Amino acid sequence: MLDNKIYLKPILAKIKPTDTMKNINADYITRLFSVVLFAFLTIFGAFFFVYLVIYAHSLYSYLLAFSYLILMLISGFFNIFTAYAYYRSYFYYKYLDGIKRKISYSADKKSVQNKPSVAIVMSTFNEDTSVVKRNLQRLLKLNYPKEKLAFYLLDDSTEPTIITEMRSFCGKLGIKYIHRQKRRAYKAGALNNMLKYSKEDLIAYFDYDEYLVNLNFVQDLVPYFADKKLTYIQTEKSYAKGNFFSDTVALIDGFFFKFVQPARALDNTAIFAGSCGIIRRKHLVAMKGFPEYITEDSFFSFETDMNGYKSLYLPKVYALGKPITTFTELVRQQWRYNYGGTQFISYFAERLRHRNKERKVSRLSIVDYAMHGFGLNYISVIAIIFTIFSILVTFSQLPIVSVSISQLFQPSLINLDLEIFGMGVLFASVLMPMMLTKIYFGSFKKGIMFFFLTFALVFVRAKAAAAAVFKTSRKIVWDKDSINGNYGKFVYAFRNSLAESSFSLILMLLGAMAMVIGNLFGGFWLLWYAALYLMTPLMFYKYG
Repeated sequence: MLDNKIYLKPILAKIKPTDTMKNINADYITRLFSVVLFAFLTIFGAFFFVYLVIYAHSLYSYLLAFSYLILMLISGFFNIFTAYAYYRSYFYYKYLDGIKRKISYSADKKSVQNKPSVAIVMSTFNEDTSVVKRNLQRLLKLNYPKEKLAFYLLDDSTEPTIITEMRSFCGKLGIKYIHRQKRRAYKAGALNNMLKYSKEDLIAYFDYDEYLVNLNFVQDLVPYFADKKLTYIQTEKSYAKGNFFSDTVALIDGFFFKFVQPARALDNTAIFAGSCGIIRRKHLVAMKGFPEYITEDSFFSFETDMNGYKSLYLPKVYALGKPITTFTELVRQQWRYNYGGTQFISYFAERLRHRNKERKVSRLSIVDYAMHGFGLNYISVIAIIFTIFSILVTFSQLPIVSVSISQLFQPSLINLDLEIFGMGVLFASVLMPMMLTKIYFGSFKKGIMFFFLTFALVFVRAKAAAAAVFKTSRKIVWDKDSINGNYGKFVYAFRNSLAESSFSLILMLLGAMAMVIGNLFGGFWLLWYAALYLMTPLMFYKYG
């Protein structure tokens, strides 16, 4: 159940931009500084590879060196792409201004009869009815000719009391209530089923927990559809103010919508994020609806591009979603995202291979989609592989093994051993999210928390990717019913993080062993990773 005190208060209060960039046109120098940070991370990794090659003396150590090179090239590619997105997103706002100038705002002067009709749609599944009612009532107040608006509730609930209550509520307010007996294809199925009942020109989607904070949503977005090739507009998604944990979690989406989406929009590859957006119904029908996958929005965005249609991203917040206040909620969300993302990789490759040969796709667009599919799930797999690689390097015969406390302070060690750059990768990977979060969201603390959350989700994302590859059950249940007191929280935390906890214990033992034989750098390296993988049970314990 939703805690109304957590959710309602920040929405009804004055919204303060404490967690968003104070100036949406971020300073050009600041963007360049972000690029430099990513460059330094890549450079540190490159020098550590040089160290491994210089001191390699056997086939085994050469294999380690070139295995690291592969890992470095993969992670380096992601770093370069991310840096490019940070830099390029700066130019999107000028691009968007150009589009705005081309829009024929005469549409606002047309008679009501000539304005496009809009379906306002919300989909639900056994949700808190008080939240659904409140948010539907808010949508009814949208600034747009009422006769041109139609409201739909797509309710896939299985609880009889919820069904009865919501059917009655919708009937009183003139909202069309659509209920499916069988929840086939989840949200995508509900949205496709709705096409049989709606005839409106445009379809605006909202999630059940999104509270409209700007009533001009439809009024602002409709003029852009003067471009007949435009299929959808996605606005910036954001969350209501919550606690420190939920505000940090919001940064995961925050970085995406502030930097990645604008950069992608320049390539016509902006992702339709499933809500807070409007779609042209005619194009959706021509595309035979949403692809019925667990992350239907990503597949739909790709199909829009493949069909030669246009998309647009509008970096403006019109609604606030319920904050994610528990780690369990975050795990469920990330599992779904990464499962769907992995499914998208094979879909993308197959669809690209059999596309209409007349449909040209730029290399940059291909990179955009590939990065979206691989994304955090692939990086998470690389993180685990890199950790295993760290164990192999630590117990190899490279000079790193001979370092002792007394040698640590010898100038010759610092001048000679490039292994320091290996440690630099660790420190740079921590400092980067801290600095970027401070620059763009005004908080060092959230940057630290963001970094720890990233590692807390490594195994979750990797397991979701593996489940999609091997087509195992995607329904993973993190059951909180057994939580009872501190002992119950402890059991719940470790029961849901057995892989992470076991891996961390192994790293601790190996790290201690490395230090015993005089390998301080290697021991610290492994103990550091052990602490990072312990973040998963810690987050389950502390945040539920």
